[in-house]
Amino acid sequence: MNAAVDKVTALAQGCFLRMELVGFTDERGRKRTWERVSRIKTAGAALIIPRIVPDDLYVLIRQFRAATGKYVIEFPAGLIEPGEGAEATAVRELYEETGYEGRVVRILDPGISSPGLSDEAVSMVVMEIDAERYRTAPPVAHPEDSESIEIFTVPAGKMAEFVSSRQALGDDIDVKIQAFLLGMCFSISGK
Repeated sequence: MNAAVDKVTALAQGCFLRMELVGFTDERGRKRTWERVSRIKTAGAALIIPRIVPDDLYVLIRQFRAATGKYVIEFPAGLIEPGEGAEATAVRELYEETGYEGRVVRILDPGISSPGLSDEAVSMVVMEIDAERYRTAPPVAHPEDSESIEIFTVPAGKMAEFVSSRQALGDDIDVKIQAFLLGMCFSISGK
């Protein structure tokens, strides 16, 4: 028998999130419940992995995240607005959060970012930024009024060192960056 959701009941709702009680039947036929958080008014999120070429730099951001109570080092990202796709969101959010403009190289199918907590689907969008365009004048970010974002360009070979140094300074690290670094290690070692 496959597990299946039987019923979803809203427990509370704010402006952006809804707390839900999920009733489901597990693989053994038992009726169970689980609490989850769902985003409202969005079709998911786009996470951008922006690489400046040919310089082999990655663009990372640092911003205060109230949910953690700390500053977090992360890739640029944003919510997919109604009627918008992951590609358009990535282009818009990269420009807003960092001032960079680039081209979309690849879009991965949506995946769940924290399956024990939420049903939020995130599409990873790989983008390339032409370094020549920004050699004479750095980009100017256009953040929303509620955002205060610090931008870093980090050489690919120094990302692990950068992340460690930011952790030592007290920043949290988005697990997606850690997964990216792990993938870089395996691709470099050929294993």
